[in-house]
Amino acid sequence: MTPRRSIFITGAASGIGRQTALLFATRGWYVGLADIDAEGLAQLAREIGADHCHTLALDVTDVPQYRAAIDAFTRWTGGRLDVLFNNAGILRMGRNEDIPLAQQHLTLDINVKGVLNGIHCALPALRATPGAHIVTMCSTSALYGMPELAVYSASKHAVHGLTEALDLELERYGITVSDVMAPYVNTPMVTAAATQAHSVRSTGVNVQPQQVAEVVWKAAHGRKCHWKVHYLTHVLAAAFALLPPLRRPAVKALCLGR
Repeated sequence: MTPRRSIFITGAASGIGRQTALLFATRGWYVGLADIDAEGLAQLAREIGADHCHTLALDVTDVPQYRAAIDAFTRWTGGRLDVLFNNAGILRMGRNEDIPLAQQHLTLDINVKGVLNGIHCALPALRATPGAHIVTMCSTSALYGMPELAVYSASKHAVHGLTEALDLELERYGITVSDVMAPYVNTPMVTAAATQAHSVRSTGVNVQPQQVAEVVWKAAHGRKCHWKVHYLTHVLAAAFALLPPLRRPAVKALCLGR
């Protein structure tokens, strides 16, 4: 049992989740490490130390397993859950017609339904914790539908809208709901992808997981609804808001090279 502030992180074994876990642990938080990658979790737990984290096998699409994971974690924290970080996600790049339908469905199952599952299962503990936060990984692709990322982009549009709606709904419980919008991050999900979208080449992969983790830290202590990572996200968001006719040609140039 621990009175320390706590964060539950999905997709914690690698990439953004891993760096976020390390950051919060070094700053005194108790960290719930949840993932389907048991080996990756074990390695991360050794780095953090058993006194600072609790590992949990979790497929975010499995509601009973998710509920059991939250229950197990909050038993260690005395019922406290300061932050739920919905980080688990997958990305399939390429022309939509070339991506098997099963993979498109899986993208929505993890990136959207997984977030819904987490919020539903964690809400009682979040409501019981003063000043709790829900933070979800979003994407620059939520600004406009991105070709060669069609279903992924759609999933992040869903996250974007869900964040705004629940930030209003859950305000009565003192829960802040936010998302973190980033362009391509230097993680295996992008760099090791079998097929890479044209936009990977045109915009580059210029964000490190540690940079995103720092923004997650700010979101866990702030009140903003949308937190933007990297100048590209800021520039596109501002340009699309001020000059709506620019959106289609800009996205076409970035994503299709024409």
